[in-house]
Amino acid sequence: MSVLVAKKKAAKKAAAPEPGDLLKGWKEIAAFLGEPVGVVERWANEGMPVRKEGRFVSTTPAELNAWLGKESGKPVHVATENTDLAAELKRGLAFVKKNQK
Repeated sequence: MSVLVAKKKAAKKAAAPEPGDLLKGWKEIAAFLGEPVGVVERWANEGMPVRKEGRFVSTTPAELNAWLGKESGKPVHVATENTDLAAELKRGLAFVKKNQK
């Protein structure tokens, strides 16, 4: 395998989301966001980041969090079972403190 081919494969692997982090289908995406499927489909039409894979859609929690933050103008993070809530609270308080000045 040439160095160029190895670099391309490494770059593709780095850009691809981890399988466990991938949200597949409207139901999974809607459940992650805590919204009905119809709302999530509308948001996708309005610019929410989703990839169409045949007749299915997918995205990652990181992409959704970034999009939510951009749309709201505030740092947003959807809490999951693995979220460090203390760290998120500190991040939120730091944002509020910074913007009060």
